Amino acid sequence: MLKRLFFIGAILSTTFTFAQKKELSLSDAVMQQYRMFAPETMPFFQWIPNTSEFTYIDGYKKLMKASVKDTTKRQLFTIEEVNKILDSKLQWFSGFEWKNQTTFYLNDGANYYSFDVSTKTGKKLIALDENAENSTFNQATEKMAYTIENNLWVTDAAGKKMAITQITDKNIVSGQTYARSEFGIHGGIFWSPKGTLLAFAQKDETDVHDYPLLDITPTPGELHSIKYPMTGQKSEKSKIGIYNFATGTTVFIAPQGKPDDYLTNVCWTPDEKFILIAEVNREQNHMWLNKYDAATGKLIKTLFEETNDKWVEPEHPAFFPSETSNNFVWISERDGFNNLYFYDIEGTLIKQLTANKFVVKDILTAVNKSSEIVFSATGDSPLNTMYYTVNMKGTQRLLTTVPGSHTVYINSAGNWIFDEYSSHTIPSRSVLYTYRGEGFIELKLAKNKLADYKIGTSEISTIKSANGMDLYTRLIKPSNFDPAKKYPVLVYVYGGPHAQLVTNEWLDGANLWMYWMAEQGYLVYTLDNRGSAERGFEFESGIHRQCGTIEMEDQIAGVNYLKSLPYVDGNRLAVHGWSYGGFMTTSLALRYPDVFKVAVAGGPVTDWKYYEIMYGERYMDKPDENPEGYKQASLMTHASKLKAELLLIHGTNDDVVVMQHNFALVKKFVELGIQMDFFPYPMHPHNVGGKDRVHLMTKVLNYVIENNK
Repeated sequence: MLKRLFFIGAILSTTFTFAQKKELSLSDAVMQQYRMFAPETMPFFQWIPNTSEFTYIDGYKKLMKASVKDTTKRQLFTIEEVNKILDSKLQWFSGFEWKNQTTFYLNDGANYYSFDVSTKTGKKLIALDENAENSTFNQATEKMAYTIENNLWVTDAAGKKMAITQITDKNIVSGQTYARSEFGIHGGIFWSPKGTLLAFAQKDETDVHDYPLLDITPTPGELHSIKYPMTGQKSEKSKIGIYNFATGTTVFIAPQGKPDDYLTNVCWTPDEKFILIAEVNREQNHMWLNKYDAATGKLIKTLFEETNDKWVEPEHPAFFPSETSNNFVWISERDGFNNLYFYDIEGTLIKQLTANKFVVKDILTAVNKSSEIVFSATGDSPLNTMYYTVNMKGTQRLLTTVPGSHTVYINSAGNWIFDEYSSHTIPSRSVLYTYRGEGFIELKLAKNKLADYKIGTSEISTIKSANGMDLYTRLIKPSNFDPAKKYPVLVYVYGGPHAQLVTNEWLDGANLWMYWMAEQGYLVYTLDNRGSAERGFEFESGIHRQCGTIEMEDQIAGVNYLKSLPYVDGNRLAVHGWSYGGFMTTSLALRYPDVFKVAVAGGPVTDWKYYEIMYGERYMDKPDENPEGYKQASLMTHASKLKAELLLIHGTNDDVVVMQHNFALVKKFVELGIQMDFFPYPMHPHNVGGKDRVHLMTKVLNYVIENNK
C-alpha cells in the first residue's frame, strides 16, 4: 500500500551534535520562516528589456545588476540614493519595474515615480488621493486607473484627474474585483494594450444582503456592513464597461443569459478592436467565450462553449502569442486536465497544442517570434512546478530538468532563462541557461539557515485512496526520533479545492511551526485528499454535492496508515486545520468520533448555506437543489457525536467565512448540553496575522499538547 518516494533528512545537518544545536522557539517558527530563516534568493529579478542584462534587489535596499556575459554583481543604486534624487521617502525598491533599457518605475502605493539610470534623474509621475484603491498603471500612456469608494477614476502624468464613473448609489460598484475573486479574477480594471481604452467591471449589489461586522475600536462599537451573497440567495449582477478616451464615452456589456451570470477572464485583442469575455451561468456548468466589438460593446459571436454536469471553471484569460495577430491560446480542462488550445479569432480550433495527463498551471510568455509558448505545469509529479515549451505544431519540450518548484523569467530576445527553484533537498538555487538548455551558470546556491537548529526530518510518501488513486502524504519527525517509542500525532488538514499542502519545495510545503511541534515529541502528518489541487478534474470533482465525504474517507485512510506504524500511538491523535481545513477538522471530529482525541478548528465552514454563492454553489449547488448534501455536510447534523476535546477559533471580522458559522455550531452544542471551547480573535479577518499569529499558534498547539496527554 505504501509507496515511499524519498526519505531524506530535510534539514538535519550532521556537522553538529544535538547538544550543540539551538532550540527553535515557536515565536521564531511563526514569525521568521520567511524572514530570518528564508533561504537567500535573488528577489525581484528582472531582465532589462531588450538586453541580456538583469537586476535584482539585495536586502530590499540595493539595486544590483549583472549580465549573462559578466555575472559579477555590481550595485547600481541604493534606495537612499534614489530617494535623494526623487525627493521621495521610499522604504525600499517597492513596485520596481523596468520600462526600457534605461528607465524603471517605483511606487509606494500612493506616489508613482520614474527613474532614468543613465542620467541619474527622475520624477514623480502620479500622486494618488489618499482614499484611492485598486490602482492599475498603464505603461503605454503612463496613466493610472483606480477606485475611490464605488467609482472609477483615471489620473495622468500631467496631474489631470477624471471620473470614469460618477454613481451616487453605493450599490453600484465600478473597477473593483467581483464574483468574490473566483474564476481567476484578481481585479476589476483592464487596460487595452495601447491604453486608448479602459475596460472595467461593474457590479450591482442592490439585491445582495448587507452582512454586519462589529467594529469594537470606537466607543460604543459600530456595525460595518459588507455585501455577502450566501448560497441560494440573491447575487450581484455584473457588467463590463468600456471607456473610450478619445470620445469620452462608455459602453456596457451585460450577460447574454441571466443577469446574475458571471462575466470573467476579460481580455483585449492586440489590435484593441475586440474584447473577449467568458460568461459562466450561475449554475457554473456552462461557459460561453464571447467576442464583443470594443467600440460598441455589441456581441459579435460566441467563439465556443464548454459544459460539464459538475462544473466549468475558466481561470485564465485568452493568451495572445503575437502582438500582430488576434489568434489566441486558451487553457481548458475539457479533457480532464488543463491543456492548451490554439484558436483563431473566429473561434475555429487550429490545434490542440498539449494533451498532457498532468496539469498546466499558467502561460508565461511566447518566444521565438511567437512560434512557441512557455508554460508552467506539474509534469511527471504533481508535487513539482516545472516549465515547458510547446510550438504551434504541438511539439513539447521540458525546460526545467531538475525536479522541484521553479520560477522562470525569460529575457526579451527569448534566448536566456533565469531559473530559481527549491526542492526537498535544496533551500534555493538561482541559475542561468540558454533557452536551448546550454551555457549553465550558477548565480546563487542558498545555505540551509536552519542547520544550526534542532530540526527533524520530513518524509513524503503515497498511500492509495479507496478508488486506487495516489494520495501524497508528508510526515514530520523530531530530530531525536526513536522508532522504539510511541509518538502522538497532529494531523494538519486543509483538504479543499485550489490548495495543495504537500509539494516538492523547501520544507516540503510545511509551515515551520510544524517542525517546532515535532520537537515537542510529536509526529506531524498531512495528506492531500481527493478534492485538492493539481491532480486533474476527476481527482478534484468527486466532492461535487457532497463536500467533506470523500475528503474524510481519504483522511481516515491516512489515519489507518498511521496506526499501522509501530511508532505511532493510535490513541493520541489530534487534528487541526483552518477555513476548509476547519470544516474538515470539525467534520472528522464529529463524523469519526472515536478517532481523534483533540481537534482545533479555525474559521470553519459549519454549514454551506452560510457560505458565499460563487464558491459554495460550484461545489454544492443551491440548498434547495441539494438538500440532502447540505444536511450531511452540516456540522450541526453531527454535533451530538462529539467526544474529542474541541477548540473553535474565529476572527471576529472574518469576511470570508463569517462568524455565523461558528456561532451556529456553538449554539447547537449549548442546546445539546455538550461542552467545548471557543476563542475569538477580535478585529481579525479570516486569517490571524502579524504578531497575533504567535498568540494563535501558541493557543492551538498548547491546546493540543495539554489535551492529548
